[in-house]
Amino acid sequence: MALKLTLSHGIQNVSLQAGDVAYSCNVNELTEASYTHRHGYTPQEVGVISFVGIDYIIILDQTSVPGENDFLMFSKDKAANNTSLIGYYAELQLKNNVNGPIELFAVSAEVAPSSK
Repeated sequence: MALKLTLSHGIQNVSLQAGDVAYSCNVNELTEASYTHRHGYTPQEVGVISFVGIDYIIILDQTSVPGENDFLMFSKDKAANNTSLIGYYAELQLKNNVNGPIELFAVSAEVAPSSK
């Protein structure tokens, strides 16, 4: 059975995608910084995200159901997302919001050809 979670503020992180694992934890427990250290609270796995909509996610085979006001977070699959940039072309745009002079000392990237 699928679990559809509608998010009142929409999807806030654009890197969320199908295949990510969703977790939840109680907001009240998160706001008490000492709680984690004293009790070793661990976020509860909700399940693997199968679909991401504009303001909802669908999880198949959920392992738990988050509460209405729980904080939702996700993790990426290390096997699928453990690589450098791939491809032959990249475009980069840097913006500066400071009115005065500023120096940029270095920009670098590790790139691996994607068709080899």
